[in-house]
Amino acid sequence: DLQGKYNTVGIDLVAMCVNDVVVTGAEPLLFLDYIACGELNTKTLYELMKGIAKGCQMSGCALIGGETAELPGMYTKGKLDLAGFCVGMISREKIIDGKTCRKGDKVLGLASNGVHSNGFSLIRKVFSERELRGPLGGELLRPTRIYVKPLLQLFKQINIKGLAHITGGGFFENIPRTLPPHLSVRIQKGSWRVPPIFKKIQSKGRITDREMFRTFNMGVGMVMILSPRSVPRALHWMEKMGLKAWVIGDVTEGKEGVLILD
Repeated sequence: DLQGKYNTVGIDLVAMCVNDVVVTGAEPLLFLDYIACGELNTKTLYELMKGIAKGCQMSGCALIGGETAELPGMYTKGKLDLAGFCVGMISREKIIDGKTCRKGDKVLGLASNGVHSNGFSLIRKVFSERELRGPLGGELLRPTRIYVKPLLQLFKQINIKGLAHITGGGFFENIPRTLPPHLSVRIQKGSWRVPPIFKKIQSKGRITDREMFRTFNMGVGMVMILSPRSVPRALHWMEKMGLKAWVIGDVTEGKEGVLILD
């Protein structure tokens, strides 16, 4: 609202759905949106729908319908509620569920496009409205990167054992979802370049490293687990598709979930 910019929010809505679908190995096929408001603003709606349509185009997903509801008794003027729904398809035997992860497997991080769609409750506490109305706000609204097309191409080349979309909960809550209970991952700080926006948030808010990794993606929007011998080919394909990727850790035994190493 402070920036008056809504098209990137539309892309975010699609991205959060299709990225969550593709981590299972599935191809997103269909998308529907739900928009609720107190009073319909046609300009805002146009910008939102423009972003949603672009997000669907970027992910190869068909926008087949949706619902727009005016609920003046529930929403104050100018306030919106957005929801997305996505359907994907995959053969049962090709589902990526982390069951084949083993000690010694490597963890690759795929570059994010910024803070993506998480951590804004904390961001609003750290920065003033005046700051958020300026260039900083524009930087924070950079749309969530959509990983669907690069990953679908990669699936044809390499056996991916596990995938995690780094959203709310950061590293600590998302990566363990793709691991068997007896395995953990060690993440090596300094193995990738953390974008300046995260350092700015941490410095201004005096936030601990652990809280940063629990709340934000820290420049890594998607994590994949694969065998060591598959790493060179994976990095080559990511570079070929214009997506930065780094080896950021490995899989080890233990029930800690995620260990961040200095």
